[in-house]
Amino acid sequence: MPSSQAIHSADVFSRRGKFSHLPCKLNVKQSVETVQLWAKIKNTRTTTTTAFATPNENDEGERSGSHACSGEQVFVPLENNYSSNYLDEEAAGSLPESGSGVFQMAEHSVNLASLLDKLKALHLHVLASEQWNASRLKLCHKNYVESAKNLIHYLALKCLDIEPLKYDLALISLLNLEMVNSSVLASLTTCIELLENLQLNSSRTGKDVSAGISTQGKLYHQTNGNFTINTMRMKACLNQELLLGPLQGSRCTHIMTTVGEEALESETLIADLIKAGTSIIRINCAHGSPESWSEIIRRVKRSSQMLEAPCRILMDLAGPKLRTDNLKPGPCVVKVSAKKNATGKVTFPAQVWLSHKGAGAPPPHLSPDAVLFIDDENFFTVVKVGDTLRFFDARGKKRMLKISRVFHVFSGTGFMAECTRTAYVSSGTELYIKRKKDRLPVGQVVDVPPRESSIRLRVGDLLIISRDSTCGEDNSYGHASGAYRITCSSGYLFDAVKPGERIAFDDGKIWGVIKGTTISEIVVSITHAGLRGTKLGSQKSINIPDSNIRFKGVTSKDLVDLEFVKSHADMVGVSFIRDTRDIIVLRQELEERKLQNLGIVLKIETKSGFEKLPLLLLEAMKSSNPLGVMIARGDLAVECGWERLADIQEEILSFCSAAHIPVIWATQVLESLVKSRVPTRAEITDAASGRKASCVMLNKGRHIVEAISTLDNILNLNSRQMKAEVKSLVPSSHLV
Repeated sequence: MPSSQAIHSADVFSRRGKFSHLPCKLNVKQSVETVQLWAKIKNTRTTTTTAFATPNENDEGERSGSHACSGEQVFVPLENNYSSNYLDEEAAGSLPESGSGVFQMAEHSVNLASLLDKLKALHLHVLASEQWNASRLKLCHKNYVESAKNLIHYLALKCLDIEPLKYDLALISLLNLEMVNSSVLASLTTCIELLENLQLNSSRTGKDVSAGISTQGKLYHQTNGNFTINTMRMKACLNQELLLGPLQGSRCTHIMTTVGEEALESETLIADLIKAGTSIIRINCAHGSPESWSEIIRRVKRSSQMLEAPCRILMDLAGPKLRTDNLKPGPCVVKVSAKKNATGKVTFPAQVWLSHKGAGAPPPHLSPDAVLFIDDENFFTVVKVGDTLRFFDARGKKRMLKISRVFHVFSGTGFMAECTRTAYVSSGTELYIKRKKDRLPVGQVVDVPPRESSIRLRVGDLLIISRDSTCGEDNSYGHASGAYRITCSSGYLFDAVKPGERIAFDDGKIWGVIKGTTISEIVVSITHAGLRGTKLGSQKSINIPDSNIRFKGVTSKDLVDLEFVKSHADMVGVSFIRDTRDIIVLRQELEERKLQNLGIVLKIETKSGFEKLPLLLLEAMKSSNPLGVMIARGDLAVECGWERLADIQEEILSFCSAAHIPVIWATQVLESLVKSRVPTRAEITDAASGRKASCVMLNKGRHIVEAISTLDNILNLNSRQMKAEVKSLVPSSHLV
């Protein structure tokens, strides 16, 4: 065995089966072991000899002239190809098919020795990857050093094709390599020691082929106590608690709820969210104002204190997301329509909530079809249950509202009325009660909000995206110029796209192809939309997955919002992270503001962010801030492809598990339940899959409180309750 060797380079197989020459001048003044591995490249076999440095007894092997990792180079290849082939099946010689169980396997000492050799090679490969990235790991904050090393170990494990080894280990029921993410080195070492003991206890072997590994295993426990399985699990739990807070009661997963200005319409909504199971409130800085954010946070803190239920605040920086600008506001009118059957007969009248402007929103248990505010306070003293209110709608049609119920709400009185005919009610509409000789005015409708504007796009339509928000607003509603027109104020879009590239709107509901570009306009031909067309409205997302667009990681608006986040939030969400430069800029801004304790949530919603996730985590681990990752599945699916989303989210969970970083499972969770009160079966199983994460996020909606209660039950269902039905099948003396 060579000693005092200078390792100048190493040949490592990339995941696509090509050689990747990684320079590294590492002088190792200690013993060096060599392991010969089989590799498969395009169905041909070749061998490679990899050298690994083994620590001496005091773990004081000197290293000099160590090559510092620069840029975004890392020891383990990060190409996203799932058909990697490293070790040939012959290199991981399978265990004999005859017989079963550990004892029969022990009879084949040669195979046990082969299995030990393979595990030893894998173990040394993992250690070598750590040494190769020593300079990168030294830059990590002390709170994350062990987690960063385990992430490197996991990447080293992942870059090899270990399927034959998994099969061999499964035959003797010893180790599942799919489950070792959070403690790679400790799991491998424990497995090696168990195999050594099994081999030593075998009665049919007279040769100890694993003495070297045994010595190494003992040395491992002496010098690497921080890498025990239990320590790694505790590290993951600690990181989760530092970012998201402690779990309450018997809950296993946090629930995060997005709220906006609509939460201010009800005095009880925030409290109801926390009662239902919310432990984190999310505010999106892309919407609203500091004034509304302050009021939301005030209500969160008040409700949390009253209910004695901790609730943290996450504020998402808007980031450089491309969105459509606001369209010209629609008319200030609300449509009231009853439910009808196939023959047009009314089956259920429309429910209309009537209250004074200052009374706020209706109680959360009510679901009115429309809300009308009345300006005259005398209305609530004159009107009583059973009265019929008459009015002329915006079209001049005579319509009626019959008062059915009265409610005493938090700050006043409200009525629920029924309407059996379709009506369009606008601000200024007079309500009156008809008497025998005349009619008695009782109030006027006020503050009807403008209808949300949109354009309906169909396949084959042309859409012009303009940089100038003053151009062509009148064309937003039709084909006056032969094309629909919207605006986008972001100059990044116009500087990056080229004819022939794809473009998507509103989280992929609408797709098109760019036909032409100028300095100020982009012409798009719509290629995908609903059969009857799909609406595109204000502030909807724009994605250009084929373009190599360059954003600023932290925008000027983000820096302004960060000043607010600094004194009001527990965590900050960083949107559209693409590479390590975005992390560096963020860290500099946080250090400048002395925000070492502010939690950081990296939102993975771009293809680049996903492909560089290990590098992003290692870069973020250079600071002491609590760290987490959000799987933003909306933009991620558009950027990477719908069919890949399931694999991508599992990949992100695996990376974060190895790094002991908590994950937030987000986007369209129980969306049908939130919006229409009826979930789909697929949504229920998707929500249950959220148990793999540390937190599951729900977006705002009409039935959000009910959705939170449902999600809380799904995430924290006690599986032990289901075992009660089968207890009768087992003798009571055997029950624990």
